[in-house]
Amino acid sequence: MIHYAIGLMSGSSLDGLDIAACAFDLNQLSISDWQLIAADTIPFPPEWQHTLQALPNASARNLAKAHADLGHWIGHAVNDFRAHYPDFHPEIIASHGHTIFHFPNEQFTTQIGDGAAIAAITGITTVTDFRSADIALQGQGAPVAPIADQLLFNQYNLLLNIGGIANLTCHANHKYLAFDIGGANQILNALANTIGLPYDDQGNIAASGQIIPELLEQLNQLDYFHQAPPKSLGNDWVQYHQVLTCLNWPAPLPDKLHTVCLHIAQQTASALEFVIRQEKWHPDNFQMLVTGGGAFNTFLVKAIRKACSHLGQLDIILPEPGIIAFKEAILMALMGVLRMEGIPNCLATVTGAARNTVNGAVYYGLSSPQNNLLE
Repeated sequence: MIHYAIGLMSGSSLDGLDIAACAFDLNQLSISDWQLIAADTIPFPPEWQHTLQALPNASARNLAKAHADLGHWIGHAVNDFRAHYPDFHPEIIASHGHTIFHFPNEQFTTQIGDGAAIAAITGITTVTDFRSADIALQGQGAPVAPIADQLLFNQYNLLLNIGGIANLTCHANHKYLAFDIGGANQILNALANTIGLPYDDQGNIAASGQIIPELLEQLNQLDYFHQAPPKSLGNDWVQYHQVLTCLNWPAPLPDKLHTVCLHIAQQTASALEFVIRQEKWHPDNFQMLVTGGGAFNTFLVKAIRKACSHLGQLDIILPEPGIIAFKEAILMALMGVLRMEGIPNCLATVTGAARNTVNGAVYYGLSSPQNNLLE
């Protein structure tokens, strides 16, 4: 059966709302075919960027209001997007929401963007809250990408997504392992913002800089990088331990960007090395699919290739730009379809939960079965 869905992702880099219109041919527990039909990024207005950045320290009332307001904003953004594609009729909207808190070790995570408001404004059944069920079962609630890696991109044995936080999926010895590597675009974009740029285009500024050994050592020595998986990161950790450190470091901007790229590359290599060692895994070659905004950073991708070169033959694959930019929104669309079919969409082998879980809270739209019964 072919399912049509819209996936929504609001990333930690605060650049905007990614929207992906997708079709999935679901055959029992596998995807026989799928398509990205259309996609776009709706930039956050400056007032929303400021609000989302400040919410971790806001009052409970302001958090609740932002949750409702963001849901309404998202609903209208989806309607505007759909107006450009009148022949696309989605069954569901799957919205990740914007992460404000992520503390799995304290058994809670918070993504805002009211699903009830999205469903009310669009009239389309909406699924939100894709992490809580896993966390309730002692999991990390992250990464969630491996379900898409398994069902949509299983031809690769490594999948690296470089978003605000970078995460790695490894298909090793017939099982999937994944975890967050560390902060990525959150740090790089924050540094670029200091000279009025949204990001370092292709990593050109970073390429012109020099390494700062002391900063590189301080970043690499953070406790998180010496913990064994399962593990995941929240935006607050990245902001406090990495972004502020880099912003306050007394050095030229090119040198700081250069050093952060080397840090991300080294931690990517360390993550892969850990999996190789733990799983006693030695494939003939590593095929790494690289997605997320960081995949457009040419200097960073070159640094990753160099840092991993001692681990074996590494082929870095950059897919078409639509997949690079919207993989996480595609993932959300897939997770929403699986939720509505009652199929697990979060893998316990990745998160450390007691079992695989079917994640997502459902808010029915105009075509809900309840409405049909009442008519």
